[in-house]
Amino acid sequence: MTTHPFQVAQAHDSGRSFDDLNSVILGAFRRFSDSILLQSATGETYTGSQLEAEVARYVAALTELGVGPGNRVALLAANSVEVLFVQNAVGFLGAAFVPLHPMGSPSDFANILQDADVETVVVSEQRRSQIQQAVEISASSARVLTLGGGGAEDLVKLAAGQESNKVTLRELDPESIYRVTYTGGTTGFPKAALASFRSMATMYGITISDWQWPKEPRTLLCAPLSHAGAISFMPTIAHGGTMYVEPGFDPVSVLASIERNRITCVLLVPTMINALLDHPRLQEFDVSSLETVFYGASPISPTRLKAAIAHFGPVFFQFYGQAEAPTTLTIMRREEHDVMSDGRLSSCGRPVPEAQIRMVDADDQEVPDGEPGELCVRGPLVMSGYLNRPEETAEVFRNGWLHTGDIAVRDPDGYLRIVDRAKEMVITGGFNVYARAVEDVLEEHPGVASASVFGVADEHWGEIVVAAVVREDPGTTAEEIMAYVRERKGPVQTPKSIKFVPEIPLTAVGKRDKKELKRGWADEPTERTK
Repeated sequence: MTTHPFQVAQAHDSGRSFDDLNSVILGAFRRFSDSILLQSATGETYTGSQLEAEVARYVAALTELGVGPGNRVALLAANSVEVLFVQNAVGFLGAAFVPLHPMGSPSDFANILQDADVETVVVSEQRRSQIQQAVEISASSARVLTLGGGGAEDLVKLAAGQESNKVTLRELDPESIYRVTYTGGTTGFPKAALASFRSMATMYGITISDWQWPKEPRTLLCAPLSHAGAISFMPTIAHGGTMYVEPGFDPVSVLASIERNRITCVLLVPTMINALLDHPRLQEFDVSSLETVFYGASPISPTRLKAAIAHFGPVFFQFYGQAEAPTTLTIMRREEHDVMSDGRLSSCGRPVPEAQIRMVDADDQEVPDGEPGELCVRGPLVMSGYLNRPEETAEVFRNGWLHTGDIAVRDPDGYLRIVDRAKEMVITGGFNVYARAVEDVLEEHPGVASASVFGVADEHWGEIVVAAVVREDPGTTAEEIMAYVRERKGPVQTPKSIKFVPEIPLTAVGKRDKKELKRGWADEPTERTK
């Protein structure tokens, strides 16, 4: 077994080990060969044996086209069962999967095709023109295959013509790359985190063992398969459950599917939770079948989380991770969501056994409990490094620990709270202000629907704290919002200016786009106080 260059020898030994990723997936296909494991948006169902046969045909088709170990296969498509077939086929071949975000542009895709040296692109027929533009812009030699369309390059048609119905496991180096994930960075072109088969096997082992799955998982897939959505497929089938595929997220469609299919679990990001809570038809649907709502990827305010628990029940399970340490570094279980404690609801939970965690100051010295520090991690979950960025890889892994860039506080009971991103912390007059803490207070105000806090340059203070606010009540003024924050957080953390906006822009991965807000900050009037 190849030693991961940043997998420190003294990494935390949890005493648990997980089988090879591909063998777990194939084992689920065969163990539940007669059970329905997957249902498409149009109602087609697939048993375990039918799933294996479909994936085997995609493996055969891609093999004929020259895809093999080490190749990089990009994909751009809405959620569908065919996307799952492709993703699993790529994994069984030992190739690396490169997801392209559905909200990206041809220039975004061109940069990725070039940077990742992608050899094959699989794209839905509806998005083919964008990929062709990307190929032209990047001068890429990548082969473009479509999911539908019926032509010679239609992968669905090519797979249907294969006679294979069994998957053969290959011997794969656990340190070979399974996934190339471009981070949603706030500056410059995103970095590509390289996740190995070792890292992803660890991640899926955690989701199988530590996530709270219903006894009968009936999982609704509505998050993009290119990103968070793919997390829930393997654990669902490993537990003998059924995954129901939605093409994307639509509040009414999601609520209707929960009622119709008696869905017991679903993975949502906070923006989806907010959209459901705010939808005028929320009360029309029976969601009593839900036993677990997995959520993560970005913060959610305690106020909104309380509202979600009030409607859906005590079914929320939080996971925290990042592309560099995929999906699950910490968890907060359903019963740990204490609605009487805003501190607990602000937490991201406690570390899983596979992640050794510490918080450090600017000199990489550990900080005591209760003090903010950068969260660092080591263990088998962490990435292999950044693609084509040796200097940044060395920097993020300094002293043998992955530096996440998240500022966290560990409470005496072991729960962690992410208070900010290191790069988003505002330093004003020598004081550190953590944007998320101010955002949480702003969103507690009854006249505020949502808010985003960040720093802008100031000649006197170095930076000042400012806020973009979406009003719940159009009569709410900046002065009363500032007074509300000042009473709870003091003058240093109170925004010096507020801009009312119709909505908070989001990045492609559903996080507040502070870069976009900063760009337009000087262009429009703000309401400012001293």
